[in-house]
Amino acid sequence: MLDSILNFLRGTGFAQLFSSADWWKTLIMLGISCLLVYLAIVKQFEPLLLLPIAIGMLLTNLPGANMFHLDFFISEGEIDFAYVLHHGGLLDLLYLGVKLGIYPCLIFIGIGAMTDFAPLISNPKSLIIGAGAQLGVFVAFSAALISGQFNPLEAAAIGIIGGADGPTAILVTKTLAPHLLGAIAIAAYSYMALIPMIQPPFMKLITTPRERKIKMTALRTVSKTEKILFPIVVTGLVGLIIPDAVPLIGCLMFGNLLNVCGVTERLSKTVQNELMNIVTVFLGISVGATASADNFLSLRTVLIIFCGLVAFCISTVGGLLTAKVMNILAGGNAINPLIGSAGVSAVPMAARVSQKIGQKEDPSNFLLMHAMGPNVAGVIGSAVAAGVFLSWFA
Repeated sequence: MLDSILNFLRGTGFAQLFSSADWWKTLIMLGISCLLVYLAIVKQFEPLLLLPIAIGMLLTNLPGANMFHLDFFISEGEIDFAYVLHHGGLLDLLYLGVKLGIYPCLIFIGIGAMTDFAPLISNPKSLIIGAGAQLGVFVAFSAALISGQFNPLEAAAIGIIGGADGPTAILVTKTLAPHLLGAIAIAAYSYMALIPMIQPPFMKLITTPRERKIKMTALRTVSKTEKILFPIVVTGLVGLIIPDAVPLIGCLMFGNLLNVCGVTERLSKTVQNELMNIVTVFLGISVGATASADNFLSLRTVLIIFCGLVAFCISTVGGLLTAKVMNILAGGNAINPLIGSAGVSAVPMAARVSQKIGQKEDPSNFLLMHAMGPNVAGVIGSAVAAGVFLSWFA
């Protein structure tokens, strides 16, 4: 009886925690996971994904739970899927959807179904702003390389944070640097949640009061035929130019086609709601599971978070400057540069920030639909940037 009690006590999480030399790292990670739960629930920072990430982080760091084994997925050579299925924990099985690139692509189908490309179709020049807002991606990539702490594959995964697109960052990272997935995902979604705090100072610094008051002309009405042709044409063009971007762009445009074609309303509603919700839970909890104490608590994680912030800020500045230059070339009173900050792909939050700042200058000014053009262009731009990195390094 006494032996049974002792065996039970030795098997508890408390005993396993304090028998480890790195017990303090585990306590820190448990504290970070609780902090993320607080930010998701109380501060409402991207709660739909940040909360599953926090719980995944909590589960993977509980001593003795053995729910996730990152070494199953980052060892040299091919992954032994049979071994994972027979010996892996619950989170190992869920992580297969990340490792195989399933979850990010399914998320993009849902995003496509929820996205209205009409503002972009009505004003194709928005694509230029969306492209300008990818500047931070390549600056952060270069900065990570110059730091000497990261190899080119890791630097590419870090740079994609500047696209402000969580699923894209996850897809690139799981392919190029899976051991950095936890840090990069948390950085990407944290900065997306902080858009209303990060972008306004740059918007006010780069634009003048007169520019912020510019009223743009109403967008033309887009026909149903244009809406149907757009996703098909974009998929074909991107596929022919950058084949590695097809998984994201193809799924994004497929989801949009379900929405606009008018004959698949039931499927469109399903991917917008049930599919998105299910995949978001699986994606978040499995990504959070990669943030183990040994993998997460390092100088490299701090550098990733810093480079991610730099990438995001420079992407915002790149979009603003692109819109500013376009306005000057158009005569100085045609394009409100505030819509440039929406060139990052955080839909529709970045567009709402442009609207909010514009209305502070002039309550009668409505920029939301104009900002949605660069916003959805940013989604395409970040997917293309991801395709470029994958074609270079994968």
